[in-house]
Amino acid sequence: MEYEKLLEEHGIKPTANRILVVKTLASSMQPLSLAELERRIMTIDKSNVFRALSLFREHHLVHAIEGSGDGTRYELCHSHDHDHDEDQHPHFFCEVCQQTYCLDYMDMPEVILPPGFELRSVNFMLKGICPHCQGK
Repeated sequence: MEYEKLLEEHGIKPTANRILVVKTLASSMQPLSLAELERRIMTIDKSNVFRALSLFREHHLVHAIEGSGDGTRYELCHSHDHDHDEDQHPHFFCEVCQQTYCLDYMDMPEVILPPGFELRSVNFMLKGICPHCQGK
């Protein structure tokens, strides 16, 4: 994956720190917390990682997943537009192993708001026990 090109496509200037954060998110099979990103990167302090994530959120390069057991988690967004996120999908939080799973093969349920409300983001989190933990 060309990380510099990905950043530029989302209107973000590629810097060494931003490239490293994107590369770390892309290599993960599951959404990561800020603490997990910090542990995996080690060469960038927490404030720089957080600033990169905030910028990525503004440009729809990452999803911020709230509602898992350990705070906000982040995953690379596969949207092709830095102004609109067409890659929204539900997530599943396992209450036993505390892992968050992307259910990117599922569509988001349609939500119809009353007149006067403007939808800016959706966070759809399912909670229960994952197949791995059910088998224990």
